Amino acid sequence: MYGQQPNTMNDIAPTTKDVYLVRPYFERKLREMQRDVLRMGALVELSCWLACRSLFERDLAAAQQISSNEKQIDAFYRQIEVDCIDLIGLQAPVAQDLRFLSALMQLIRDLERIGDYAEDLGEIAIELFPYPDHDCLPQVQIMANRCRAMLAMSLAALSNLDSHLGLDLKKQDDLVDDDYDRIYRALVGEKSTATEVEPVVLLVLSIRCLERMADHATNIGRRVAYVVTGKR
Repeated sequence: MYGQQPNTMNDIAPTTKDVYLVRPYFERKLREMQRDVLRMGALVELSCWLACRSLFERDLAAAQQISSNEKQIDAFYRQIEVDCIDLIGLQAPVAQDLRFLSALMQLIRDLERIGDYAEDLGEIAIELFPYPDHDCLPQVQIMANRCRAMLAMSLAALSNLDSHLGLDLKKQDDLVDDDYDRIYRALVGEKSTATEVEPVVLLVLSIRCLERMADHATNIGRRVAYVVTGKR
């Protein structure tokens, strides 16, 4: 009868057919979000490449491109976050699926922060442009190359859900920390004239950005390992 309320659990419980219909949709959405995160990661890699071009090759045009690239990164970040919340709220995932969604929400924040630091490096490159290349710049470039390699490793770990690769990032992060300590000591130990203070400060800021980028790439690797193993 019209308006009649269900009076048994079978009337309101999902049927086997419902479950079979929902699960493929859920898995498809998970794959789509993973692809979106990797697309976001590719944009972050582009921002890092542009930052390195601007900083080490004095390419101001590259520095100016970073801002427009960052808008696309931010758009991906907002959309993926909404998609994750929707799936958690509507599909009630369990176990590994829930770990995957919660990890995605955290690691897109890590990616977004790496993009922010790349944008900061572009701005630093613009400020450094009037000054001659500093003697420490080749060491900074080595540090930057390590960071870019770490970002690539973290995205490969996510793409393949490779926990071992994700955890290996900690070793690379230790090398970046060593780079930071060595370059920082060299910069602050200089006896600079007043006119040379600004480029030294800018280079200190640049290695700080790189050190933080490496930390966030390491976080991504740890989150991938958590998805796979369930262990923090």
